[in-house]
Amino acid sequence: MHMARLQGKIALVTGSGRGIGRSIALKLAREGAKVVVNDLDAEPGDAVVAEIEGLGGDAVAVNGSVAEAGFADRFVGAALERFGGLDIIVNNAGYTWDSTIQKMTDEQFQAMLDVHLVAPFRILRAAAEPIRVFAKQEAEQGREVFRKIVNISSIAGLYGNAGQASYSSAKASLVGLTRTLCKEWGRYKVNVNCVAFGLINTRLTQPIEAQQKTIDVAGHEIKVGVQPPMLEMMARMIPLGRGGTPEEAADAVYLFCSPESNYISGQVVVAGGGLIV
Repeated sequence: MHMARLQGKIALVTGSGRGIGRSIALKLAREGAKVVVNDLDAEPGDAVVAEIEGLGGDAVAVNGSVAEAGFADRFVGAALERFGGLDIIVNNAGYTWDSTIQKMTDEQFQAMLDVHLVAPFRILRAAAEPIRVFAKQEAEQGREVFRKIVNISSIAGLYGNAGQASYSSAKASLVGLTRTLCKEWGRYKVNVNCVAFGLINTRLTQPIEAQQKTIDVAGHEIKVGVQPPMLEMMARMIPLGRGGTPEEAADAVYLFCSPESNYISGQVVVAGGGLIV
């Protein structure tokens, strides 16, 4: 018999219509959490809600760009209005827009900061007051209730990566935000941790074929994928011998959402199959 470890918890996951985010949302839902789903595009976001409901779970979608003004209040507000609480926040939304530094525009650099750093900051700021109120009520009742923040970084944020000055800078900054909030929110019984991914096999890291695929982000055609020789080289460098699956990535995030992590905070764990640099 499967014991749902997150029964009654309310989880918010950005960028959860596809790839790693979708796997995180489904994992948390299978463990009993109610989920606020988000995707840049409504179709995949709504599809994941339907998938969770098909599993017998409960979910709502707040679609749109996490970088838009007002998004954070809508997102956090949906959890409070629809489910009456807020227990887990996973800042997962993001994409890469690469160039070597001499070719990188201000717009490119800012876009990466906005989605990977400013958006998580705004979501956490929007959640601060509800979390404080809930924690105060629980303390008055003599109850210790732990909440979980999981910020998604990358080995590029820890060690840098050629062509990713903007992305690496934003992902490194997210570690600083994680460690600061660990110190600010400890008194509210909030565990704030970070998972840094290595090579995870998603549409953003698919092998580039003759015709390179692109995704549309705010009217920009962003190239996605990795050159096959580069993917092969990375796979050889990974001690476990291959890239990770979205499900394995989600499992790493789940570790920091589970009750077993109640005394772990301010940490960065790399889910990279042993790839360290």
